[in-house]
Amino acid sequence: MRFSSQWSLPVGNHRYTFASLRELMARATPLRYGDVLAGLAAESAEERIAAQLCLADVPLAQFLEDLLIPYETDAVTRLIIDTHDRAAFAPVAGLTVGALRDWLLRYETDAATLQALAPGLTPEMVAAVAKLMSNQDLILVAAKCRVVTAFRDTIGLPGRLSVRLQPNHPTDDVKGIAASMLDGLLYGCGDAVIGINPATDSVPAVETLLRLIDELIHRHAIPTQSCVLAHVTTTLEIIERGAPVDLVFQSIAGTEAANASFGVTLPLLAEARDAARSLKRGTVGDNVMYFETGQGAALSANAHHGVDMQTCEARAYAVARLYEPLLVNTVVGFIGPEYLYNGKQIIRAGLEDHCCGKLLGLPMGCDICYTNHAEADQDDMDTLLTLLGVAGCTYIMGIPGADDIALGYQSTSFHDSHYLRQVLGLKPAPEFQAWLEKMRIVADGQRLLPAVSSHALLAHEPAA
Repeated sequence: MRFSSQWSLPVGNHRYTFASLRELMARATPLRYGDVLAGLAAESAEERIAAQLCLADVPLAQFLEDLLIPYETDAVTRLIIDTHDRAAFAPVAGLTVGALRDWLLRYETDAATLQALAPGLTPEMVAAVAKLMSNQDLILVAAKCRVVTAFRDTIGLPGRLSVRLQPNHPTDDVKGIAASMLDGLLYGCGDAVIGINPATDSVPAVETLLRLIDELIHRHAIPTQSCVLAHVTTTLEIIERGAPVDLVFQSIAGTEAANASFGVTLPLLAEARDAARSLKRGTVGDNVMYFETGQGAALSANAHHGVDMQTCEARAYAVARLYEPLLVNTVVGFIGPEYLYNGKQIIRAGLEDHCCGKLLGLPMGCDICYTNHAEADQDDMDTLLTLLGVAGCTYIMGIPGADDIALGYQSTSFHDSHYLRQVLGLKPAPEFQAWLEKMRIVADGQRLLPAVSSHALLAHEPAA
């Protein structure tokens, strides 16, 4: 089948022409500062609308033939094409991008339908349809998706919201980290993972932190998992040393060159997954990978190949999907205003990432965050927090006071999870909820118990 390789649309006295699918995708993207700086964005709102109208008429099948980054030169493109499930794609194979949007919004398109479709969608397809969707559309479609993973507890079940307990410290001081872990657990956080961003990537330092979390988990039989967010090669070395590794972390991106800038390849990620699974430390599942992403990663490495930030981000999800992760986290505002300038752009990007990841079958969480030099504030984060809660976000971050003193950015706090759980009637992962109630930290999965002195977690000996 022959597809159009150029699109043109008259608007008033001007005719907008888009010379390639890559250019059309970029021009159709809602405004964000990184695409502007890269020279990829539409020059006006009128041009953006013209591009979106043209993009709506692009057949989904064209994305399997008209590749934004050549197959021969990019391992992520090869992964996307080689793993595409044409049988799963069949129900939507005859649709255009605009028709896919309509199909996704139908009442009849439910969680089971979307789960079956996920292997048949490519990142470029979901990126394209997201460009045509309103924030409301992104929330509705994501809320229909259900992705469940497990290691020591079960993440992503209906009516549940998990939290990563993030007890970072600028010097990896074990007392400071321990205090933050205790604080977070007493707020009922930590069912997604207790995960530390280490101040140094040295093997001894990372191993010390891993053993600190592992001792806490096993001393109190906490049904959660640990992770020190070191480079994957560091974690592999630590596994060889016999350290108690639960999850393997790695930042990933949507092009081979961008992943190379992180020092990773697809075979290396496969090696790490297999090494972690060989330890057999999970009790209810074997999802052992934890990935973090973010719009602008490929652009910041000058490894975007002229592809817009949102599409590059969606391509990162194809990498994540291959390794069946427990958690995927878009760190949406961390990269700074050079990429997402203000609260409006951060909110839009967070909703896009979450929806695209869920459509591709990933357990998507979001670090709802911003840097202090962005045109954003905590009210913007409260708004995104609420929208993602309605959209069925798998998990959020829990940071003391919402202020990460190690990484120097603003995120969400331990008590933010209680706001979201109360207003939307959500609870922690079921195994973790049972532990919280046993430890007299919460009642009914939501309400914090006030009698701090009765918390078994504060006792010198583990609870019976």
